[in-house]
Amino acid sequence: MGESVAEATIISWLKNVGDHIEMDEAIVEIATDKVDSEVPSDVEGTLVELLFEADAIVKVGETIAIIETLNENTKEEAAIISVSEDISNEAAAIEKEVEKTIEATSIGKVSESGKFFSPLVRNIATTENVSMEELEAIIGTGKDDRVTKNDILAYIESGRGAAKQVKKEIIAEEVQQPKAAVETVKAAVPISVSGEDEIMEMSRMGKMVAHHMVASVQTSAHVQSFIEVDVTNIVKWRDRVKDQFFVREGEKITYTPIFMMAVANTIKKFPMINISVDGDRIIKRKSINLGMAASLADGNLIVPVIKNADQLNLVGMTKAVNDLADRARKGQLKPDDIQGGTYTVTNVGSFGSVFGTPIINQPQVAILALGAVRKVPAVIETPDGDFIGIRHKMFISHSYDHRVVNGALGGMFIKAVKENLEAWDVKAEF
Repeated sequence: MGESVAEATIISWLKNVGDHIEMDEAIVEIATDKVDSEVPSDVEGTLVELLFEADAIVKVGETIAIIETLNENTKEEAAIISVSEDISNEAAAIEKEVEKTIEATSIGKVSESGKFFSPLVRNIATTENVSMEELEAIIGTGKDDRVTKNDILAYIESGRGAAKQVKKEIIAEEVQQPKAAVETVKAAVPISVSGEDEIMEMSRMGKMVAHHMVASVQTSAHVQSFIEVDVTNIVKWRDRVKDQFFVREGEKITYTPIFMMAVANTIKKFPMINISVDGDRIIKRKSINLGMAASLADGNLIVPVIKNADQLNLVGMTKAVNDLADRARKGQLKPDDIQGGTYTVTNVGSFGSVFGTPIINQPQVAILALGAVRKVPAVIETPDGDFIGIRHKMFISHSYDHRVVNGALGGMFIKAVKENLEAWDVKAEF
């Protein structure tokens, strides 16, 4: 499930008890806080028992079903679907240590209000000295509003001290005000619903996206820089080679791989864009892993990652972009496909937007938005004088975390991306 995943939710069982299971046949659909995926069986046999119902939350390493198999002597034996024995033993050992640590603290599995906290969340709370009172106040994005690992980490990173102070002030005000006045304040912004309105429950992914966006804005000081880029040479080059490229490589070439290559090459020149913030420390990432924001059929957003993007040539980048985009649309991304990103690029121009101001994908410190490519009249400078001509131009916008990226670095970065794109050789081969 990926090294950072600790638990998953069972969405639905694809097989019933008594069904025959083929090797590598998908038997259950699960969801983590990052992606949905199907889990295949590593044995052939008959499904005899389901240990968890749909919507149950299961920790990595737990047994979720049992399949009966037949060996060479036709003797029945149980094949348990779980992670490998080594990983299971390691997970069990870690869980025991976590439970020992938690037992020595005041953090219980269930609070007085009935709110459940997983061992991982309680362990983080113990390590970071987060009290039960604080845990109660954290808004959970997991099933039944449970607090997940990302929820508590976002709470800690967003400055819990400030949150405590605000809470103390609110408590002090409640003591001084009559109860009726407090209730009035809580309902200061009522939402009126008429008989003609339609009420829809947010999807699981929609809730997570909303939570991540709010957490990012609360964590990073967002600042934007904008620049206009002349991409006429790129447009002419693509028009010239796209048919030949498809015949030779079997892939359609769009503008996106070219833009991603330009960003990856620019990051190599500005490595302080490729960082993360950990408290008062800065983590300088060695690998350049580009996140590529992609929209899903249901309107939600997911960010698959191109690993070591600076090491890919144009053909390799094109195949990586097309593969991730295709699997994102089909819902076939794996957890590892969306982990490890160090910088993100989003194409708002695909929806016709001229430019946008995207929200940073935490824990990264910057994100680039590509606007629509348009034909516009422009002043063209030549040795013989200036004249007006038709050019293909686009805006790119750069959102960055002003805590660690100042305006000079943020501006120089997109200026370098612009120069990289405008220097494209219209006669180049691929």
